[in-house]
Amino acid sequence: MKQARRWLLLATALVLLPQVAYAQRKKKPAPAPSSGTAAAPADADADADQPAGASGTAPAGGDQTGAAATPGGDQGGAGVDICTITPDAPQCTAAKSINLGEEAKKAVRAEIYAVQQQYVIKAHRLELMPYWQFTLNDQFVSHPGPGLALNYYITQVLAAGLNFDWYGGLNQDSDFNFQNRRAAHISVPLNNYQLSGDLNFTYVPMYGKFAGFGDFIFHYDAYIDGGVGLIRTEPIPVIDPSNRKFDWNNLVNFDVGIGFRIFFNRWLAAILEVRDLMYFEKIENPNVATGSTLLPITDQNNPRNPATWYDPNNHFTNDVQLQLGISILLPTSFEYRLPK
Repeated sequence: MKQARRWLLLATALVLLPQVAYAQRKKKPAPAPSSGTAAAPADADADADQPAGASGTAPAGGDQTGAAATPGGDQGGAGVDICTITPDAPQCTAAKSINLGEEAKKAVRAEIYAVQQQYVIKAHRLELMPYWQFTLNDQFVSHPGPGLALNYYITQVLAAGLNFDWYGGLNQDSDFNFQNRRAAHISVPLNNYQLSGDLNFTYVPMYGKFAGFGDFIFHYDAYIDGGVGLIRTEPIPVIDPSNRKFDWNNLVNFDVGIGFRIFFNRWLAAILEVRDLMYFEKIENPNVATGSTLLPITDQNNPRNPATWYDPNNHFTNDVQLQLGISILLPTSFEYRLPK
């Protein structure tokens, strides 16, 4: 405990010693000079600070402000206007040329950018977007396949483009549907897709960034799109496959989607999009004509009559797709052009 007190006193002394050393010593008033002799300095330090009072330039005691001190107070103190002393100073002449009253009446039109520059400028650039899609909502048949989208950004947030999807030879009948037909002897009308193409418009309402993998900053944006196009489908003959052979049908479709883009650099990004492809589908008729095949082909009782193959009602169909791919912006470089 005693040793701790010694160290504490030593530390206190080391802290206070510099403060004492730098403290200004108070001047003692000089004694009145005797007749015929010069005034002596107030103390030994007075000789080091300035000349003794014998020179006639320093007063005895008090602040040694010198002969240039102003009558109104300390040298350079408060209440002294520098322009009254040096009216030709640059700051004084500049102040005279400015009418503060007129300047205060002027409207301020300063532009302040509250948000920093965007990481990627998409305006007037072409987006090449290859992707692979999966069907999400059909438990009987799926329509996977590759796709390609081309979008031209008219502005930073608005684009017009085309997308093309290919399904031919990739349609997959689910195992659930096979087991259902074999166990319950119930057939569900199914359709194959061959291709689809759409004219789309894209709008980007939001963008931002987040941190990941330590110090790496990812920039992202979210977009919505929609459009109209054409899809080619054909029913799969499962009700009466021995007599029915369907052709491809060209159907008008509408699509809407919402997507998310994560940028790796200023021209390459990963995309994740969910799109709903909507159209009126022609499906196989679950009822089979019971007449003889020897009847005229145009007879409604002949099972070979194509007019009896389709369900008389068109069915509204949603094909919800999950799309995974990349986005490539061309050209790969750009320049910021901000309004002045």
